[in-house]
Amino acid sequence: MQPSIYDFLFRFSSILWEAMPFVVLGALVAGILEEFLPQEFLTKLLPKSVLPAVMIGAVLGLLFPMCECGIVVVMRRLLRKGLPLSCCIAYMLAGPIINGVVIFSTWVAFKDHNIGPEMVGLRVGLAFFIACMTGLVVHSQYKKYGNSLLTPLTTPPPAPPTEVTPNATTAESPARQPILRRLGNISATALHDFVDIMVFLILGCVLAALARMYVTENEIEAISREQPFLVVPAMMLLAVLMCLCSEADAFVAASFTKMHLSAKVAFLVLGPMLDLKLILMYTRVFKLRLIVTIATCVLIQVLALCMLLHLVYQLRGWTGLPGSPTVG
Repeated sequence: MQPSIYDFLFRFSSILWEAMPFVVLGALVAGILEEFLPQEFLTKLLPKSVLPAVMIGAVLGLLFPMCECGIVVVMRRLLRKGLPLSCCIAYMLAGPIINGVVIFSTWVAFKDHNIGPEMVGLRVGLAFFIACMTGLVVHSQYKKYGNSLLTPLTTPPPAPPTEVTPNATTAESPARQPILRRLGNISATALHDFVDIMVFLILGCVLAALARMYVTENEIEAISREQPFLVVPAMMLLAVLMCLCSEADAFVAASFTKMHLSAKVAFLVLGPMLDLKLILMYTRVFKLRLIVTIATCVLIQVLALCMLLHLVYQLRGWTGLPGSPTVG
């Protein structure tokens, strides 16, 4: 049966309306951060060493829980508030996975398969490692290219002058604005970010809907049965094309009951980090060089780590299938 325009509209609207509430929430959180978070406040709290700072960035999702659609606008505001680029990248990649809602939904999706804790541990552990490693690579890129990796709307504003004058004690603190004015500022910032990101979200949804019309889940599962060593890249491709929300993708992964655990981990780790709509949204925040760097790091690490996981399970005689004994 050939796909019809109704199939396209159904898939497009399902992807768009799944993402829309989180973009709105992300824009609202971004407006609050812009209005109330002092410039460079977070930077002062971070360690001076790069690795611990990036590791903290990777777990910021526990404080600022957000799915991958909304986290882009929040990350952009944190970047403009002085959070280092490497920490922002780690937060952007790991935040949609390492937060309480997604951890709980992953456990619920797989608890009846007797691999709930195992899936949660693998998903969170690999996401943390990949986000930290990518953050370190981006840090080395930033030392070389600086803010040329960012779009003008994302580049942090220049630091204010630090000259000390006799009357500087009172001039440093801005006048406190009325609450209605501050709410107006939050609304204006949130609306600006929402409109700015939605254009690229819609375009990404169009591409994802077209892809989902011609690449079905049944075809991917058939490939995994006939070509076992293609199962991980096949599920990575499906994660990029399906553009699922990180709070719901675990239930889709759990529906592939005959698929190896390593392929499901690849699907659950890559999807919130890199899919069609996210790539389009990244173009509003990052220059092409940085997008290529992020995509290359994430793809290589997910493929390598999940293939290694697959081989380890095979060598130890673990099945990696729901309801079957694995570790131990």
